[in-house]
Amino acid sequence: MSLVFDELGRPFIIFKDQDKQQRIRGLAAVRANVAACTAVSRALRSSLGPTGADKLLQSPDGDITISNDGATILREMNVDNEVAKLMVELARSQDDEIGDGTTGVVVLAGALLEQAGRLIDLGMHPARVSDGFDRACELCVERLQQLGVPLERVADAVQPEWVRAAATALSSKVVSRHSQRLAEMCVRAVEAVADWERRDVNLDLIRVEGKPGGRLEDTMLVEGIVIDKDMSHPQMPAEVRDARICILTAPFEPPKPKTKHKLEIESVEQYRAMQQAERDYFTAMVERVKASGANLAICQWGFDDEANSLLYQNGLCAVRWVGGVEIELIAIATGGRIVPRFEEITAEKLGRADRVRQVSLGTTHDKVIVIEGCPNSKAVTIVVRGGNKMVVEEAKRSLHDALCVVRNLIRNNRIVYGGGSTEMACSRVVHEAADSCVGIEQYAMRAFAEALDAIPLALAENSGLPAIETVARIKAAQTESGNTCLGVDCLARGTDDMREQSVYETVHSKQQQVMLATQLAKMILKIDDVLLPNDLSNGM
Repeated sequence: MSLVFDELGRPFIIFKDQDKQQRIRGLAAVRANVAACTAVSRALRSSLGPTGADKLLQSPDGDITISNDGATILREMNVDNEVAKLMVELARSQDDEIGDGTTGVVVLAGALLEQAGRLIDLGMHPARVSDGFDRACELCVERLQQLGVPLERVADAVQPEWVRAAATALSSKVVSRHSQRLAEMCVRAVEAVADWERRDVNLDLIRVEGKPGGRLEDTMLVEGIVIDKDMSHPQMPAEVRDARICILTAPFEPPKPKTKHKLEIESVEQYRAMQQAERDYFTAMVERVKASGANLAICQWGFDDEANSLLYQNGLCAVRWVGGVEIELIAIATGGRIVPRFEEITAEKLGRADRVRQVSLGTTHDKVIVIEGCPNSKAVTIVVRGGNKMVVEEAKRSLHDALCVVRNLIRNNRIVYGGGSTEMACSRVVHEAADSCVGIEQYAMRAFAEALDAIPLALAENSGLPAIETVARIKAAQTESGNTCLGVDCLARGTDDMREQSVYETVHSKQQQVMLATQLAKMILKIDDVLLPNDLSNGM
């Protein structure tokens, strides 16, 4: 870009490769950006709620993903438009911060932009629209805090209210049929690793492993670490009590020269001498491990059959080809030190565990190693089973959402009721505030209230209900009775009261959805100049 002057001294800008670029300015740019984002939102709208539809996405290399998780769908979608990619980042931000509500935040952002586009078409300036959205967002966040109901924790007991909140997150997933059992599993897992003094949870201590084969109801919670490996020798014991673990990142093999070399063997005796040297080296390594007091070796690398046989003959169990992440987690959990060289093996560097066992998951070759009773960590593992890989992967994503819900309850124990009830309650509050606003922002506030209704409207549509009639009836009932728990009966249970249906969502998640959606809408409304190469401008 360069600045030049015409013959009258007036400055103007010349962009580099200007003839190869397309520029959209002013309200045309705003309308184009709004249209691109609302298109993404409409694609996700049908996936909202417990009766929402799944999406099948195929990657360029042929991998298939089936999911109704908003962040997953947008991540796998091939979004070419640069502004629409902001919607992808929005879902990712919600997923990173909260872990749940990714579809809802995208639907809400799309509804806000759609309402803003209508106001702009009527002649309202985008800056005034943003001001009205700001005021409405503050009212919503405040109202959500008022609607929040605290859930008190009962010590040494499974929290039934927390289970219901986790089950709500699972109700729209492939695991919905088993949502109650899996929700209890998620609550137990989070409680096992929670830091109650800091009111926080390190979800890295909860590993979610998937094993295709079996049924979803075979999913199990293991209070320990699960490694997708088996014992290196079929005759090694399947269980080790009072395990003393040598954690190795050094390979079970003779050292290799650091320079190029050539070894010439000219006789049988020389070949046998080389074999004996290798065997002596393997024997020395095994003796070092045994002398340290270890009864289990976990190695990041593999070892050949001779070393494996020597380990078995010396009464040592071994697991090989363990990944680097698992090696670090085992070292932290067992209190052991990772040993990079055999010369550094000592008794002080061994990890400890009450029991290490090899568990068969129903087939001859489908086995895992379970490490339980680790002294320095409360790590747990959820082993997910399913009929095929796609089901297992979607179940893992579903459990991640439920785990995040329970974690959020530990951070902030206030909940609101789902089914679109809170959105309709907030919509009524914003409408009332708009009536008392004397400025032009009142129109933007009413538009914000209309956008909030997009959530219950989508829930009703996806449930096969007459959307407008259903939402109008429930809002009227909320106003008449003062019961803000009334929402859309998506599962036809016979009552609109979400409190009776135990449909819970966290206040933190709802507040974050409103704030993130408003921030994105304001950001896009401020863009009035788009400069794109011609090969990308077709997507605008």
